[in-house]
Amino acid sequence: MINKPLDVAIVIPCYRVGRDVLKVIQKIDSGINQIYVIDDSCPLSTGNIVEENCEDSRIRVIRHLTNQGVGAAVKSGYSEALKNNASIIVKLDGDGQMNPAEISRLINPIILGQADYAKGNRFFSREVWTSMPIIRLVGNVALTFISKISSGYWGIADPNNGFTAISAEALLKLDLSKISDSYFFESDMIFNLGLLNAKIADVSIPAIYLDEESSLKISRSLIEFSYKHLRNFFKRMLNKVVKSY
Repeated sequence: MINKPLDVAIVIPCYRVGRDVLKVIQKIDSGINQIYVIDDSCPLSTGNIVEENCEDSRIRVIRHLTNQGVGAAVKSGYSEALKNNASIIVKLDGDGQMNPAEISRLINPIILGQADYAKGNRFFSREVWTSMPIIRLVGNVALTFISKISSGYWGIADPNNGFTAISAEALLKLDLSKISDSYFFESDMIFNLGLLNAKIADVSIPAIYLDEESSLKISRSLIEFSYKHLRNFFKRMLNKVVKSY
């Protein structure tokens, strides 16, 4: 159970989510007092669906007139949560692959002062090796290794896991304009937090795999993400050199 004084906010980026988000919202703990649903120019009009079917006073729908990407949607939610004095902001997808009941475990390292940023890690569970579609499994293992090199966080796995939480204090130190608007958002967050020497915690949280088609194409992402991770690696090395003087 989450205590209200924590001012926990939930950010839910939505694109091609539709009515699935309603089930997600229903499962969010009553102790959470801010929920931001970002309709990223969703062709299924997810924002309208939420407004027409939810009477929950905690919810605010934010609309992007054009599709800007999942990272841009999350950043819009982050900005609103900060304006409304949230102390911890959780990013939760609206497709049902993340269990809202796990939010209390996800934010616990931040509450205890052990981390500035916490993220789900599906690879702590043996079940992931049989439940995750093979193409996603291979792609995620490869991207995990590349992310370790670029970010310098060798103890972290599953960098593309979108179930995350961040303290407002850490978020305020980030320049969000320098963080990717695309699916590279999660990996780029880890990289930019690394430049601040932020503490990051991996929390074992299994994903729920449904019959939906993922918008993230692993084959394309391996090429695109590899380039961006290489770019970040050199940025990190340059940052080290500058700080050494």
